Amino acid sequence: MSGQARSPAPRETAPEALARFREVGLRYGRREVLDVARLELPAVGMIGLIGPDGVGKSSLLALLCGARALQRGDIEVLGGSLRDARHLSHLRHRVAYMPQGLGRSLYGGLSVAENLEFFGRQRGFSRSWREQRARELLRATGLEPFARRPAATLSGGMKQKLALCCALLHDPDLLVLDEPTTGVDPLSRVQFWALIRDIRQQRAAERALTVVVATAYMDEARDFDWLVAMNSGRVVADGTPAELLERSACADLEQAFVQLVGARAHARAAFEMPAPPPREQAAPVVEARGLCRRFGDFTAVDHIDLSVRQGEIFGFIGSNGCGKTTTMKMLTGLLEPSEGSVRVLGRTPDARDLATRKRVGYMTQGFSLWNELSVRQNLELHARLFGLSARQRAAAVEQAAERFELREVMEQLPARLALGQRQRLSFAVATLHGPELLILDEPTSGVDPLAREWFWHQMQVLARRDGVTVFVSTHRMSEAQRCDRIALMHAGRVLASGTPGELTEARGAASLEQAFVQWIEASPGKAPEGAQRRGPAPEPEARAEAGQCARQPPRQPPSRPPWLLQRSLTRLFSHSWRESLELLRDPVRASLALLGSVLLMVIMGYGINLDVQHLRFAVLDRDGSTLSRDYVRYFASAREFSERAPLRSDADMRRRLRDGELALALEIPPHFGRDLQRGLSPEVGAWVDGSMPARAETVDGFVQAVHASWLARRAAERGAQGAPAQPADIEIRYRYNPDVSSLVAMVPAIIPLLLIMIPAMLAALSVVREKELGSILNFYVGPATRLEFLLGKQLPYVALALLNAAVLWAWARWVFGVPFRGSTAAFALGSLLYVIDATALGLLMSSFLRTQTAAIFATTIGTVLPAVQFSGLLDPTSSLQGLAAWVGKVYPTTHYLIVSRGTFSKGLGLGDMGPQMFALLLGAPVLLGAGVALLRRQER
Repeated sequence: MSGQARSPAPRETAPEALARFREVGLRYGRREVLDVARLELPAVGMIGLIGPDGVGKSSLLALLCGARALQRGDIEVLGGSLRDARHLSHLRHRVAYMPQGLGRSLYGGLSVAENLEFFGRQRGFSRSWREQRARELLRATGLEPFARRPAATLSGGMKQKLALCCALLHDPDLLVLDEPTTGVDPLSRVQFWALIRDIRQQRAAERALTVVVATAYMDEARDFDWLVAMNSGRVVADGTPAELLERSACADLEQAFVQLVGARAHARAAFEMPAPPPREQAAPVVEARGLCRRFGDFTAVDHIDLSVRQGEIFGFIGSNGCGKTTTMKMLTGLLEPSEGSVRVLGRTPDARDLATRKRVGYMTQGFSLWNELSVRQNLELHARLFGLSARQRAAAVEQAAERFELREVMEQLPARLALGQRQRLSFAVATLHGPELLILDEPTSGVDPLAREWFWHQMQVLARRDGVTVFVSTHRMSEAQRCDRIALMHAGRVLASGTPGELTEARGAASLEQAFVQWIEASPGKAPEGAQRRGPAPEPEARAEAGQCARQPPRQPPSRPPWLLQRSLTRLFSHSWRESLELLRDPVRASLALLGSVLLMVIMGYGINLDVQHLRFAVLDRDGSTLSRDYVRYFASAREFSERAPLRSDADMRRRLRDGELALALEIPPHFGRDLQRGLSPEVGAWVDGSMPARAETVDGFVQAVHASWLARRAAERGAQGAPAQPADIEIRYRYNPDVSSLVAMVPAIIPLLLIMIPAMLAALSVVREKELGSILNFYVGPATRLEFLLGKQLPYVALALLNAAVLWAWARWVFGVPFRGSTAAFALGSLLYVIDATALGLLMSSFLRTQTAAIFATTIGTVLPAVQFSGLLDPTSSLQGLAAWVGKVYPTTHYLIVSRGTFSKGLGLGDMGPQMFALLLGAPVLLGAGVALLRRQER
């Protein structure tokens, strides 16, 4: 077959085709990622998508299940078009989707049982159905003993099994799996597919279950009923595995894959480099003796011994969760061993030892680079971190772009790259500084056969030509065969170490994969977590039986609430229940929610003080008379002023004012007392620190008032004839704050500021966090509407914000001593309406923002700035003009500020604040409606 990417000729299919693609196109910006002129997927049991990384397999699957919006063309799935909103809504009850990534659809803060409970609630099933179905699936996957374990602590294989349980909970007609066994060890892969087969067999008596899978493993694709080969966003061939083998004239599906995807890719895969055995006398680069690491009562690594020689490729093989990654972190100094010793490059690993760290390259299992930086910026940043000079940085970046085939994506963000391209970027960063030891944690996990060949070619070049020692972990036995030596690890222990041939021969096995399983079965520990073993089974067909679930009695149909409103409320409260659990178990968010408001209230209550008292002043008395000293004492007796040491000269006055030691300096001229006695008008100089204009004006007013008061007292002492004629006096009284205390004025104003900032921020993060983690896909393919999703997210934060309002009210009364004279019911109702508005504002922000960093900045600016500048917190809203005046009229803080100050200081009740309550009540549906309109129901 030609290597050109083209659509296959139309194929006659049965009317009951699963899906039909017609002129479907998809673009990311200017880059076209999918162009399918015509494709029909038959309603057969297992359909596989194969192709290199980045050719559009994941995009096609996302379109198929409705997780991504159509841009061009049309897709018919299960008898209806995805452009029909009603059919798409109905389809969400019949389709299940597992996105790419280990447990990406799961919620790490929830336990195994709680994840299943959430997905059951979201689908609106009755409690009895949820419990029955969950028990059945947990028993089938061997996860029943781990029902209370948090999903985040599961091994990769167990996460995928749990994700499969959650996807199958509602008995779908179509199951879409995007590389479900990526990063899963061979034994768990066998069990995973055995479970799929068994479930399909059970469903066959009722109705068929069709499974569409994207996979990078040709040994998996070989067992599928139908295959679709893709390259460069196009379908190059489809048919049964036998038909594809016949067209490509190949005996092996992996060879056929290379032929089908094109000549250029084939040339890239045809890497060949001799792999001579390592030098026996080479110095050891890595040595570990009795290495042990414990996490509480759990032993992750149990007294292992390792020795890796210079220039060899050493393979680290083991089941999921056996301790490989933990061992690698101890080798790099990221984790301290609990026992034992380890030496790397002749030194004990220490994360603070920069000299040794520059000699080691480490590629983590998951993508750990900066998604906010482009590919080029990531490379340049790491070159700087490793201390390369400007000339070395430029050369290293250009060499990495060429060597790791990144030149075409240098300006793109990593999140937009295919998995294989992200892996190449991580590999490039690990080798950028020319390390002597390269530690790679599953570098080929999930990449296609062509990319795997490329990775191993690069590792061989580094080891054979450059003398770099490569310590690599992998799940693929075909890759382990290429290592000079390997270590088999299970349950925290190294079972055996040697060349692949030695370990295979030691078990008398036909292949290394069979030897791997036999070593595990013969180990004194238990089988991998979640496995259901029935004794040794050396052949793959026999091992597959280990994953089959016990036959269950016939199930009743799923029971859903009968009324539409009841089903809607069930879905709504399912999101509230899950959000509440995750909030309570997240120490960072819980601390911010419960303690952040109180802490900020203390800081702002005492920090924002408009009172001007005890102003520091000093006097330069050039007279020294009795009257001048009386004048100074009068100033010192005023509560607004606090006297400091006298000034000695003009230079001393300038220095102390400049240093901020004084707010006011008085200069009394010579002959001050004598001139007053003679009836003259001597002038007193008052020098005020004007760096803060508002404060300076206040000081000026105080000086004028004290000066006038002293003159009046002086005139009264001289007799009535000297007093000015004043027919009437004006006496000023402050009604609601008699002492004009800043604390009484500011604390009720701080409460609205805090109740809009923190609840809005938490609500915004709740949605954006799901976008970053990828669990938002559950909403895209789930039955919940946008309003149900947002309201479900909002309710826990409304309850939490009300608790914060009660705490702030209590602190204001009994810690700050602010009197509360109004109606408690009015304050409570106003607070309820206000926090609903605040959380709705946060959800509005989250509906169009994509990162938590952006959500924090946007929400902070969008709440603090209007609340401080336009709501009347510092300046009356009547002084605002133009756009600022309109913002002040509609912003919720403006109205709640009146409620807070009115109930605290003015003694107002519900009847006095009807307009404010109505405005707050109106804000919630407006903000929520905008959030619903902007929230995407599908990924775009």
